[in-house]
Amino acid sequence: MTASPPPEGIAVAYERVMRELAVLRHERAALARKLRSDQDLRPWQVELLKLQRHLEDEDLRMIVLFEGRDAAGKGGAIRRVTRYMNEKHYRVVALGRPTEEQRSQWYFQRYVAQFPTGGEIVLFDRSWYNRAMVERVFGFCSHKEYQDFLRGVTGFEKDLVRQGTVLVKLYFSVTKETQARRFERRMTDPLRRWKLSEIDLQAQCRWDDFTERKYEMLLRTSTGAAPWLIVRANDKQQARLNAIKVILGAVDYKERNPDLDLAPDPRIVVPGGDEISTMQSELRRSGRFTG
Repeated sequence: MTASPPPEGIAVAYERVMRELAVLRHERAALARKLRSDQDLRPWQVELLKLQRHLEDEDLRMIVLFEGRDAAGKGGAIRRVTRYMNEKHYRVVALGRPTEEQRSQWYFQRYVAQFPTGGEIVLFDRSWYNRAMVERVFGFCSHKEYQDFLRGVTGFEKDLVRQGTVLVKLYFSVTKETQARRFERRMTDPLRRWKLSEIDLQAQCRWDDFTERKYEMLLRTSTGAAPWLIVRANDKQQARLNAIKVILGAVDYKERNPDLDLAPDPRIVVPGGDEISTMQSELRRSGRFTG
């Protein structure tokens, strides 16, 4: 017969069980909030299906770029955009480091190879703007390659749009504090740890470098033909909803729901030109960019 544990052992076991119960309750509440948030997106996800059908009927091509700092919520937004889409008519493209052969090619070549055919949407989880941000900050490209990119990309995108491709450029913006919290969660949650890369671990230390590159990218590549739209992404749910609204607003598709609010929230979606002005004001006021 097993001896009963001493009273101290019972107290320790009780405290452990209560801690585990508290964790389970927290996880259940978080899951319920997530399910409610995803349910709230459904009317706009229905509209995305109408957009897809319109692109197919009209043989139109569409590209959506998802850019921004690490942990800004790009991947989660892409998953909500595509959750109910017809898989035959969309692709998500997330290219890794270029091979030696690709490095010897025209820079845009490996991206052009992924472009949509008629009736298709391609969503880039990071795009050719890697050169303007990550590659430049971490020295993966030379100064000349960086400047050549900034000089050439506007003409490249202008031709793309002129030839009939619908191009949407979204930059997901978070505060330094929000990024730090999301990194901490990745480090402590075994289900998210795979998302944490060596570059992620350096992102906080390189915050100011990324901010300067963001400013130059917006200043030199937000054009009338291919403007940047900034998505305030501290609130993931609002960022996802408003990103969907931007995509829906890029095409005058058939059978829009007249009772549904399709206008992006101006507090969440900011034109690139306005973001440039805000950053310039911060620079004049504090002597440095803070966003």
